[in-house]
Amino acid sequence: MLEHSPAMQFDRRLALLVLLAVGAALVLAGRFLPGSSSPSPAAAPVVSLSAGGPSAPAGPVRGPVVVHVVGLVRHPGVYRLPAGSRARDAVRHAGGPRPRADLASVNLAALLADGEQVRVPPRPLPGVVAAGPATTAPPAIVHLNSATVDDLDALDGIGPSLAERIVAYRVAHGGFRSVDELDEVSGIGPVRLEELRPQLAL
Repeated sequence: MLEHSPAMQFDRRLALLVLLAVGAALVLAGRFLPGSSSPSPAAAPVVSLSAGGPSAPAGPVRGPVVVHVVGLVRHPGVYRLPAGSRARDAVRHAGGPRPRADLASVNLAALLADGEQVRVPPRPLPGVVAAGPATTAPPAIVHLNSATVDDLDALDGIGPSLAERIVAYRVAHGGFRSVDELDEVSGIGPVRLEELRPQLAL
């Protein structure tokens, strides 16, 4: 029985490794050669172009809108209108405006949304002016260095006796140098001084 030397065994192993490497290289080359059966990349989506750029995908079509028409119309109520309807369409479906309806205050071109309320108000009556916020006249200013006892007595929180003490203090001290000096008069105090301050001047 023949025995192989170690050198011959090494040559066979080397030859086997070379064959395996060549086979692997052929398999890899076949995947990238033209006409191979490897899967082709997915085709890119086609975008149509127009003068304004790529066309956007079409959105869902809106259904009808339901609106509530109130005010000076002939038949107020809830109406179902086609998508894209405007306020004028809602008024027309409600029978049109009544004689005193103020259509100038309604945006008849407004696009209606589902669940919206369209209100048609009346025109204001001739000669009637809308009432504005009530205004109050500013309080009268009392000058401490020239006011009489009656002038001071007319102030809220100042009675006749306190008014006389204010005048007496003014005479004794040659007049007031500031409104804050009024606190020196007996019976005034810081709280009452702050209440009187908007109505006082020198």
